[in-house]
Amino acid sequence: MRSDSIKKTPKRASHRSLLYSLGIDNEEMDRPFIGIVNSFNEIVPGHIHLRTITDAVKAGVRMAGGVPFEFPAIAVCDGIAMNHEGMKYSLVSRDWIADSCEIMLEAHQFDAVVFIPSCDKVVPGMLMAAARMDIPCAFVSGGAMLPGKFNGQNVGLSDLFEAVGKHAGGKMSDSELEGMEKSVCLTCGSCSGMYTANTMNCLTEALGIALPGNGTIPAVFAERVRLAKQTGMLAVRLFEKNITARQIINRRSVINAFKMDMALGGSTNSILHLLAISNEAASPVSLREVSDISDNTPQLCKLNPAGPYYIYDLDQAGGITSVMAELVKGGYIERDTPTIDGTIGERLDSFSKRFVAYTAAGADGEVIKPYDNPVGADGGIAVLYGNLAPDGCVVKKGAVDAEMLQHRGPARVFDGEDDAVEAIFSGKINEGDVVIIRFEGPKGGPGMREMLTPTSALAGMDLHMSVALITDGRFSGATRGSSTGHVCPEAAAGGPIAYVEEGDLVDIDIPGRSVNVVRKEADGSYAILSDNELMSRTPAEVPVRKLKGVLAKYSMLVGEASKGAIMKTGGTI
Repeated sequence: MRSDSIKKTPKRASHRSLLYSLGIDNEEMDRPFIGIVNSFNEIVPGHIHLRTITDAVKAGVRMAGGVPFEFPAIAVCDGIAMNHEGMKYSLVSRDWIADSCEIMLEAHQFDAVVFIPSCDKVVPGMLMAAARMDIPCAFVSGGAMLPGKFNGQNVGLSDLFEAVGKHAGGKMSDSELEGMEKSVCLTCGSCSGMYTANTMNCLTEALGIALPGNGTIPAVFAERVRLAKQTGMLAVRLFEKNITARQIINRRSVINAFKMDMALGGSTNSILHLLAISNEAASPVSLREVSDISDNTPQLCKLNPAGPYYIYDLDQAGGITSVMAELVKGGYIERDTPTIDGTIGERLDSFSKRFVAYTAAGADGEVIKPYDNPVGADGGIAVLYGNLAPDGCVVKKGAVDAEMLQHRGPARVFDGEDDAVEAIFSGKINEGDVVIIRFEGPKGGPGMREMLTPTSALAGMDLHMSVALITDGRFSGATRGSSTGHVCPEAAAGGPIAYVEEGDLVDIDIPGRSVNVVRKEADGSYAILSDNELMSRTPAEVPVRKLKGVLAKYSMLVGEASKGAIMKTGGTI
């Protein structure tokens, strides 16, 4: 046992003395020590109930013969942090969470660990730590929030952000907005649509590091507590069998997760996170490979904000296991892929143990489409390249209306999100425009702010059908419309986006996987500007940022979004 290094031999008498001060007895001293990482806090709705989940995990650990030790992790609510300086800290928190978990797990030599995340960057941060540490581990999240109700319709947080745009455009009254804001988030849990938190929690199942149901069982269901208890028991068994994280999280499972992501039409943030996780697992996947995966994996689900269904609906349709079944049927994922509780095939075979009303996992035809009659022939996230993004950029293709899959229009250039938001709300953006927001990348922001406010404002003002948005920053999973992010290289690193000028024609071709600055020729055709022509201009000046503390360190150390925005000192050495 790893923990023997803090509790065995006469040389460890002082260590044992400290452990005895915790109330540990002689019998417990001979049992495996299991770390329990609880990201509970009292400000994040997805984490407010995690004490209940943690207590259930501890009960499971004790039932299986282990000794649980709880320690905390920080968590940022992206919704509350949105559209102000606080959002610069969200992505930053991912790497600090991974580092803090490493510190605690190494300093105290735990034999195994259960990670309890729920929202936003906590899930990927803990997954990075798991892959880095490579000790027995399992994940159980806090679960999804149930959708709200407003005017007889199911609603999620993305709908409320769009309502702010409607209100600004005079299409919603003060009283209606107030009524909606009190109707959207009716329970604890991670916000109810296929946003970043729920995307990543669903992908823990595809990675095989969490039990079936982890991504979709609602936070308020008793089944979530039972799942936590089962996960605690399983962590002890993983220790006994010496099944470590990298036996589960490896190149094969990460590629499976990318395929699941494409099938679900998940958040573009997941691209950043899976690239970073693959790096920590010493099995790096490239953005070019992600593009190939997208081109060859069908989209099977169209969930809020792209469609009318919520995580609750996906759960009732069989959850991630049913989506997995369709990917297996189509030959996209193999049945013999290992997970923490057997193979994917064994999960499919035991599906009815959870869903007694079903005989087998698979498409219901509504929430989950069959692989041979999908929502889309290719994945819900697309990777684009061109003179504006030579190292790539990403768009949630499955949430783009058909009319906007190809778009050409004049650039409206802003050196930061705040100025762009002001222009949108003040009516300065016109139909056909391409809004360019730069200097919001990992280094230039710093922190790569999510931009749900401008995208939802455009949707709320009915401009999402005629206006596109491109940024070296990133988007919330709640974003819909032609919103292309992660442009690489970013403006602060001298990328071409720093050379775009007001009025330039920008051509976005999502089916063709391209994004370019073009010019109109005399014969009416359009020509792509050469790299020399674009880069011969004088670039925009990098805005002066008075950085301190965490952001100053992050700006110095963070790498490109196309490689997961990982810290230059991070990863496996």
